[in-house]
Amino acid sequence: MPILEFVSTVRATRAGLTDTLSDVAGTTAWCREHAAELDLPAGFTASEEVRRELVELRQAVRALFARAVAPGPASRADAGRLPGFAESLDLVNATALAVPTAPRLEWPTGPDPSVPPDSPGSSAPPVPPESSAPSDLSSSSAPSARNVPAVAAGDSARARAALASAAIAFLAGPRRELLRACPAPRCVLYFVREHARQEWCSVACGNRARAARHYRQHRDD
Repeated sequence: MPILEFVSTVRATRAGLTDTLSDVAGTTAWCREHAAELDLPAGFTASEEVRRELVELRQAVRALFARAVAPGPASRADAGRLPGFAESLDLVNATALAVPTAPRLEWPTGPDPSVPPDSPGSSAPPVPPESSAPSDLSSSSAPSARNVPAVAAGDSARARAALASAAIAFLAGPRRELLRACPAPRCVLYFVREHARQEWCSVACGNRARAARHYRQHRDD
């Protein structure tokens, strides 16, 4: 499950912020689109309770993403809207426990997180060579992910567990170092840098940012 797709259910349009999970119909459609990845039946239908739980989990993951990109800026969509870091970490870890075994993210202050070779998420794609990567993922003081016992659960709980586990695998892997919040005007997406000079999540955002900069420069002339 690409966790960025879940986090990106909040996005910006010309009319303002749009939330795919703002209602049961949108939540059901998104879950069905990702049914295979979420271990859901093809005809899964979300309830209002499921919708609220998914939004709560998404906000927790976005809080961890905000921590991950610090001291850089977090997404504009999250200003004053996110739960606390410790609360979010606990929720993500607890949610992952709905599968038979689950990775637990342990994140003390200090170095970047790491995943032991035998843990889920350890096969993350290699970091582009020109990009900066964590200098020592094997350090004993670095955070890590480890498997812990979990409990059985129904469809929606398994889906949330899959999302939480994907978040843990990403945040404890090397690609976390490449996570950025797109700085383009109106954009609220997170993205993973594919090369050292990438500044925006897409070509469209880059064009919009350059156009805005050009406008500001000529306005001040």
